[in-house]
Amino acid sequence: MASFDLTSYKALSFDIYATLIDWESGIFSQFLPLLGKLPKDHPLWDKSLTDLRAYLLTQYSIHEHKLEVQYPDEKYSVLLSKVYENVAADIGIPVTREEAEAFGGAIGQWPAFADTVAAMQKLGKYYKLIALSNVDKVSFGNTLKNGLSGVQFDAIYVAEDIGTYKPNPNNFNYLVEHARQDFGIEKSDICHTAQSLTFDHIPVASLGFRPAVWISRGGGSMGMGDLEAVKDKVNIGATYETLGDMAVAVEAAFSKIKN
Repeated sequence: MASFDLTSYKALSFDIYATLIDWESGIFSQFLPLLGKLPKDHPLWDKSLTDLRAYLLTQYSIHEHKLEVQYPDEKYSVLLSKVYENVAADIGIPVTREEAEAFGGAIGQWPAFADTVAAMQKLGKYYKLIALSNVDKVSFGNTLKNGLSGVQFDAIYVAEDIGTYKPNPNNFNYLVEHARQDFGIEKSDICHTAQSLTFDHIPVASLGFRPAVWISRGGGSMGMGDLEAVKDKVNIGATYETLGDMAVAVEAAFSKIKN
């Protein structure tokens, strides 16, 4: 098998939330008002803080995916409002419509990982940077103003424009078609870079993309980081804990070419 060559690609396509944005921290912080409504004798308080966080994030992920399949053309912020209502119902806590809408509208407040902005600025010296995200345009715009301030994408493809949510193959076909139209970049020139094995790495492998990069971020808490369980379904050329680690490897690889 040929070694993985970071310099052989012309574009990097990115999952954003979980890869560049620390959505688990952002989501959990938005659940804190809900936890504040829990009675002192609620069974969730028997869990450790770590287990409580994992429980809420898992419930979030389950409801999110079900709703994305059920409502593929719904705006992401609206879906998240429904997710909040469903999670609240699971634990028996009533919430208002205003509270649910506030949850759905806070996507742009989720923080970036500490290494993200500097890493993206370095990667932009060597590749076209393309966002492929399961959100709506307003939410992504807010993220650009906040957590991703200082990051310059060459193209942004979001679910609101595509009409479906990842892992639907349609989203990745849209990426291929538009990268070709917008930049003259072929599928074989794209390295998909993502944390989620389920929503990103499995579909790109099934569609015949060249080896991708897994940004593991410690595996995450939403059931998206168990590589051993899906190793026969993915095609990963390299794994990095952080995007910053990838940027270091990219600079070293291109430096060898110059020398």
